[in-house]
Amino acid sequence: MRHLHTRTTRRRMVTALTVLLFAASGATPAVAAEEGTGSPALADGLALTPPMGFNNWNSTHCRAEFNESMVKGIADIFVDKGLKDAGYQYVNLDDCWALPDRNADGKLVPDPARFPNGIKAVADYVHSKGLKLGIYTSAGTKTCSGSGFPGALGHEYSDAQQFADWGVDYLKYDNCNNQGVDAKLRYTTMRDALKATGRPIVYSICEWGQNKPWEWAADVGHLWRTTGDISDTWGSMLSILKQNLPLAPYAGPGHWNDPDMLEVGNGGMTATEYRSHFSMWSVMAAPLLIGSDLRSASAETFEILGNKEVIAVDQDPLGKQGGVVSSGGGRWVVAKEMKDGSRTVALFNESGSPQRIATTAAAVGLPAADAYTLRDLWQHRSYNTAGTISATVPAHGTVLVRAFADRRWHQHPPAVELGLDGDTLVQAGTPAALTTTVTDLGRTPATRVSVRLSGPEGWAVQATSPTSATALPTGRSLRTKWSVTAPPGTPTGSYDLTLRASYRSPTGVRADSTLSFAATVVVPPPPGTSGLGDLPWLSAANGYGPVERNTSNGESAAGDGHPITIGGAVYAKGLGVHAESSVEYYTGAACETVTAQVGVDDEKGANGTVAFEVWADGTKVASTGVLTNAMPAQPLTADVTGARLVRLVVTDGGDGIDSDHADWADAQLSC
Repeated sequence: MRHLHTRTTRRRMVTALTVLLFAASGATPAVAAEEGTGSPALADGLALTPPMGFNNWNSTHCRAEFNESMVKGIADIFVDKGLKDAGYQYVNLDDCWALPDRNADGKLVPDPARFPNGIKAVADYVHSKGLKLGIYTSAGTKTCSGSGFPGALGHEYSDAQQFADWGVDYLKYDNCNNQGVDAKLRYTTMRDALKATGRPIVYSICEWGQNKPWEWAADVGHLWRTTGDISDTWGSMLSILKQNLPLAPYAGPGHWNDPDMLEVGNGGMTATEYRSHFSMWSVMAAPLLIGSDLRSASAETFEILGNKEVIAVDQDPLGKQGGVVSSGGGRWVVAKEMKDGSRTVALFNESGSPQRIATTAAAVGLPAADAYTLRDLWQHRSYNTAGTISATVPAHGTVLVRAFADRRWHQHPPAVELGLDGDTLVQAGTPAALTTTVTDLGRTPATRVSVRLSGPEGWAVQATSPTSATALPTGRSLRTKWSVTAPPGTPTGSYDLTLRASYRSPTGVRADSTLSFAATVVVPPPPGTSGLGDLPWLSAANGYGPVERNTSNGESAAGDGHPITIGGAVYAKGLGVHAESSVEYYTGAACETVTAQVGVDDEKGANGTVAFEVWADGTKVASTGVLTNAMPAQPLTADVTGARLVRLVVTDGGDGIDSDHADWADAQLSC
């Protein structure tokens, strides 16, 4: 399946009678088993843990570099870089591998320019490496590529047999050009066709969650897409995460919720955001299909993708998808039950600033115990805790731990939590006060505790209260006040500060902990009324493409939008965004009102549903209901008097982010 902004066209499919469709194609429709007549269950031993592998689409699309040499090279990289050893198995071809037309016998023909030796030769090579090969087609007359490659609708049994004869081990079956034929019929027909080949083939249903496949596909496919396409942005990943999390009851061995491929390493998110992406997909027991170009991937990308402790969470044989324990204020706690009785706990920070996220062993389902072992799966270190599981999590970050009752908990040093009080906004040349905390979460005391804070070169960072403590019993904190000054003339933007604490366990074992966070140099807005499309923002997250100033959102590169247009009215100023979106401004307690005309941009036709919100210092102060493209611009006014931070939020209206082009037209801030 392709990028969401192309799917608007796909959804304008012409509904046709199945008989006419097949008559026009000259093919005979395959009849799926009727509902209620004992459709065969997929008790075939396949995909007992979520499939792991690679798919080329996100990194190559249909470019000429997608070819036999590239695919073989990926198989080599799997072996050479340890990905095979980490559990990755499938090397999957996406769209554009075939010629646009079938041969005279109605058979699919591999593109001889891309695959001169055919698909079987590629499969044989992949198999020789101890790996498996996947292929792609669509449950329609054509695939999703604009080039119009043949789909499998009406050719299911013939195509399935070709795939089996080539040695294919995995089929991704997309949803484009489906001619309005019932989804369950189309996908069940291919299930039966694959089964008839006698070859074990993992079956990936890619119908974008349109017909709630989690409710009916457990005996049809091994995994099913629950959402539209992911893109390499924080907003897209976040939206998909939120859609997939509530579906935990439907996942299990042999039948998985699929929130789409990994974007780790493609460049549109930070390393912190990619670790969150990988952590949350693993906690959700999602398929782990690498979507980045491994031929040019960085060492950091391989480090994230190859983290065996995180992969073990995804691949746990119990097959439970993690469930939401709490999610207030964008502070998510998601816990996954593991076969050995432990719980993997993700402390996930959706927001754009550091947040303390906390839970307890009891809340995540662990039995009562004197203490627990806490394994940090990114730091690869173990600690003991008296029962609290908490951390100050950086913006868009995730702390991933595995917690379990353990008689040997005392062998590990106590867990400590590093924290911050207040915000980290700094005006250049003016001292800012900051308070840090070091809190002992362990059953044992932390002794010989010391802490230091460092900033960029040229910054003045000075402690104004004690930086050490002889001992911290369970639950006690060392609080240190700091004066932080950015040099005069420091440009606005984010700058890294690092808090480091060192301590010892009662047995003398030395431990340390580090918290990195961003201090933001800010400038108050000017007096009077300013257009928000012209003011600098603190942070901006968007579903597709960047937030655009004074144009609509074009979904891809900066500057690809159009004049802001809502209900036929054109606006010269404002912000063009794409849900899920959040744009935050520093207002310095000097402003009173935000006003805007809001709505869905006309460029998406009849598509798109969004809702607008204004937040002041963490409190929602104005909102709309769900708005559609059929509505004219709606006036929105928010009282932000006294707020230091103002945030403009657009949500997806509850139905995913497809076509959600939203405009803050004529958005103004009065100060």
